[in-house]
Amino acid sequence: MSKSFRPDVDAPEWKGGHSPYDIIKEGTIALVVVGLLTIILATLFGSPDDHEITLKNWANATPVDFATTAINEMNGTTTTAGYGAPYNTASDGQKLGPLTLAKWAGVRIPVNTERDFVIRPLESLPYNAQLSSALTTWKSASSSQRTTWVNNYTKADAKLAYTNGQVVSTATDAGPVPVFINDLTNMARSGALDTALVSGGNFFSTDYTKPLLFLSDGSYLADLAQKQHLLGSQWGMMNETNSYPGQAWLWLYTFWYQVSPFSTSANADVQVWATMMLLSVIMFLVPVIPGLRALPRKLKVYRLIWREHYRK
Repeated sequence: MSKSFRPDVDAPEWKGGHSPYDIIKEGTIALVVVGLLTIILATLFGSPDDHEITLKNWANATPVDFATTAINEMNGTTTTAGYGAPYNTASDGQKLGPLTLAKWAGVRIPVNTERDFVIRPLESLPYNAQLSSALTTWKSASSSQRTTWVNNYTKADAKLAYTNGQVVSTATDAGPVPVFINDLTNMARSGALDTALVSGGNFFSTDYTKPLLFLSDGSYLADLAQKQHLLGSQWGMMNETNSYPGQAWLWLYTFWYQVSPFSTSANADVQVWATMMLLSVIMFLVPVIPGLRALPRKLKVYRLIWREHYRK
């Protein structure tokens, strides 16, 4: 006994004519044409990508901005210092309504900005009497004393200057902090800080988490991104550099960051992720959702695709 025909699910048996189609031939032609175009265009225009951005680039281009960010890493006012999971417990992190998803995941990549971005890199430098004395003074001081030194230096950071290879500050009663900021800035300018933050105990290390976080806490990287139209408010993921087209297939994801409430939400990342997951599930379930699965048949879109056949 045959089953009854279900128009939303079953396809009717084709009783019309057939035309031969050589998919191997068509595929080969397409591959050759695209390959030749790729080679020709790459030869003519090259790659639009810029060189990598490092802490060395930053510290040499804008040493005062680097020094200011370094003291902010010590006083805990940078984005990384207050981000929360997976780096620290300074906040609950990204939430989805009442669900503290980031906090549930916990601290998986522990980062203490004062220790990891300033003190430990300075400890890796070759012996220097002044720096060694400053580190000893810092380690022997109480937590409240350290906070006082950092706060006193922070009060004067608006007047920071970089002159004759030195970070000049008007801060008083800042203990060893002026030595730290000066030596860290010069360490970054030499390129040694990039190496110190990437080193992970392995011969081959590709974990750039810490230098990237440090870079993102300053204004240098954001200024470069703005000039290249790469900020999130500029549909950044839609571009590579300058006016070259970029990852156009990500438009649906980046679109949500431009509209309310995502555009003004501190939890936009997880909210956009949840929205995309919901849309993906709906798309996946289209074949089994009554009514929705019938839209292609009712809208007759197939007549546009196969218009030559239907004209006959």
